[in-house]
Amino acid sequence: MRIAIDAMGGDHAPECNVEGALAAAAEWKDTQIVLVGDEQRLLPLLKQGGGTVPSNLTVHHAGEVIEAEDEPVKAVRRKKDASMVVAGRMLKEKQAEAMISAGNTGALMTTGLLVVGRMEGIERPALAPMIPTLDEAGVLALDLGANMDAKPEHLAQYALMGSLYREKVMGVKNPRVGLLNVGTEPGKGNELTKLAFPLLQELPINFIGNVEARDIMLGNCDVLVCDGFAGNILLKAVEGTAGAMFKLLKEQFTQNMRSKLGAALLMPQLRNLKGKLDYKEHGGAPLLGLSGLVVKSHGSADGNAIKNAVRQARVALQNQLVESISKEISGK
Repeated sequence: MRIAIDAMGGDHAPECNVEGALAAAAEWKDTQIVLVGDEQRLLPLLKQGGGTVPSNLTVHHAGEVIEAEDEPVKAVRRKKDASMVVAGRMLKEKQAEAMISAGNTGALMTTGLLVVGRMEGIERPALAPMIPTLDEAGVLALDLGANMDAKPEHLAQYALMGSLYREKVMGVKNPRVGLLNVGTEPGKGNELTKLAFPLLQELPINFIGNVEARDIMLGNCDVLVCDGFAGNILLKAVEGTAGAMFKLLKEQFTQNMRSKLGAALLMPQLRNLKGKLDYKEHGGAPLLGLSGLVVKSHGSADGNAIKNAVRQARVALQNQLVESISKEISGK
């Protein structure tokens, strides 16, 4: 299999992408890794330390970069030689079987729609990251920001795609699918959720009904369905709460010598807790509903996150995720 990495995308690019690509190429010899970006910046990084570049790691030159502040549609249309666009074109033209980017989310969504193309039968692809839960299994949530508005039919497609992803890539049998809402009773919510509820009931999935945001981290479902506006607010709230919690703990544990000693004793447990909430361990979020496999890594991803995104893409390819979703959606 061949996986293209947008080497110039992300807050710590290109260093983090080179680091992750080197680690992935060294671990999975059966996978061809292609770094897409500026050769003049990438080649010296690959040769740093005097080590040998793995034979399954190559560079595909792309002379432009889509920046975080760029307007997505204009950038994708005007910057034809941008690393993200070139990687998307490679996926479209079957020069790669998957692409990974930690770059501008809006631009990646636009690249998916305008360059890679939608899957037949899918109106709107969805961004599907993992939200950590106390049982460590996590919940796959979609859509968490690709589309701010949605119709009931879109939520039904999200539910089906999310269920297939959880089963095919993560090995969860008969995953529980919940609909994000303000109450658990049927009939609760706004017009969107009220209309979506019966559509989800008719799907060949394990739909458990409405779920409330306060119960998500308890692990009450495996797949969470919502529109991109509510989903992105949920994601940012979870990230912000986790960050604030660790900041408060740090303040408490550094007040005096006694608290510092307590912190030293609890350090292994605190590191374990932080690991549960660390996005880097999940690799990235797939953009489900495109005709090819696109994985969005976190903007502040490091080398480990990029390596885990490659692992994630490998598993999805091995389990023919895109083909499975296409078959289920089209009925062919």
